[in-house]
Amino acid sequence: MKQLNFWQIIKSVAASMLGVQSQANYKSDFEQPSFIPFIVVGVLMVLSLIGILICIVNWLV
Repeated sequence: MKQLNFWQIIKSVAASMLGVQSQANYKSDFEQPSFIPFIVVGVLMVLSLIGILICIVNWLV
């Protein structure tokens, strides 16, 4: 079991959010010793998406 680095976690979370995560990567993610980095990156990505959408709407209105 290989520990994922920060960029691999970001790529994994992004692929999961888009629904294009491969089964092999999915299994690899669940074999990691801690799920906390995935939660933190996921929350930050969702908050970033919401912030970007708010900026776009404010710019258009």
